[in-house]
Amino acid sequence: MGANQSNEKVVYNNETSIQFSQDLVNHLADSQASPETTPAQQSVLDAHVRARIQNEISRLRAEEEEVKQQIETALERENIDKERSAAGSESSGEGGDEGPDGVFRSSESLREDLEIIQKKVERFHRGSSLEDVPEIKETKERLVECYKNNQSTSLNCWKEVVEFKESVQRAEHLKRNV
Repeated sequence: MGANQSNEKVVYNNETSIQFSQDLVNHLADSQASPETTPAQQSVLDAHVRARIQNEISRLRAEEEEVKQQIETALERENIDKERSAAGSESSGEGGDEGPDGVFRSSESLREDLEIIQKKVERFHRGSSLEDVPEIKETKERLVECYKNNQSTSLNCWKEVVEFKESVQRAEHLKRNV
């Protein structure tokens, strides 16, 4: 019964004009553009964000602790192996420059390790400069020349760009495999 009546539409025509102040229109537009959250909603959001941040911090701290533990374990194993090899050389009569407490030899071996690592780092940095590779120099020069000749139509240099990228990839591949 009542369902038939709810389908009827009633339209009211208003003969008088309604005017709103510009302040009211601006306020409604601003509140619609940036809906404000209530203090209760804001506190719930803040608590949720804080909880997520705390979870992430605790996860990162646990990861950091695990990495530290792995590093310490690896260093301990390395030191034990070096001490064993140093003790083996002492027993054969080769370790004459060690002090009575064994500290001098350990310091010396650590110093040697640091020098080896420094040399590796220097070698890496020297090798990381790919601009000294002749093929890269040539393709770079062709690319720069193409860009100079086609300043307003730089897309015409796509072949040179591809050649340059390929030469860099080949040099990097060779560098990694050496």
